Amino acid sequence: MNQYSIMIKDLPPDERPRERLVKYGPDVLSMAELLAILIRTGTTEHSALDLAECLLSEFGSVKRMVGARVEQLASIKGVGIAKACQIKAAIELGARIAAFTEDSKPAVRSPSDVVHLMMPELRYEDREHMKALFLDVKNQVIRVSTISIGGLNVSLIHPRELFKEAICCAAASVIVCHNHPSGDPTPSQEDIEVTKRLVEAGKIIGVDLLDHVIIGDGKFVSLKEKELL
Repeated sequence: MNQYSIMIKDLPPDERPRERLVKYGPDVLSMAELLAILIRTGTTEHSALDLAECLLSEFGSVKRMVGARVEQLASIKGVGIAKACQIKAAIELGARIAAFTEDSKPAVRSPSDVVHLMMPELRYEDREHMKALFLDVKNQVIRVSTISIGGLNVSLIHPRELFKEAICCAAASVIVCHNHPSGDPTPSQEDIEVTKRLVEAGKIIGVDLLDHVIIGDGKFVSLKEKELL
């Protein structure tokens, strides 16, 4: 950060992020200005805008901030846990708005539909997140739940937990989805073994596992399309 910093309150009204948003709308604001509004307050030495610019400089881009953990954001001097939580909450809200609408349940007819729903949330995560999409008889999404975080491991993915939730929400079928932080969605042997285990468990319980979709950076692989189920 610069040694000498101008506080936002000392800027002319037309240059303050909040006032600019009210007068001109959010579209005209820079990423730093939008972040500054989320951060709300600065420190005795640096304004909220300074902190926003520091975050962008540290992570290189907003893309990388999406996948950052709260602790990583909070480690920036002047940000702290509270401001980091505000940023992560805003990112999550944006991801959920992008994926779902209030007046209808999204239908999943193909792997591309899964990707449309889940890529905004998963493509920038720096660890593997496995999600389950629970579907009704019309293939509409009832619920999306996190099954595991971290590298996939047969011993860590418990079919009973997945299908217990499927039964609780009266799901007719399930699709699982996870990301590869490397950006390459090519399935590993572990991915294939986990999928086969879940398929077999689903057959016993009577809730079909329709697909396992792996998301990379702008790319994806459907194990069903690859005939690996």
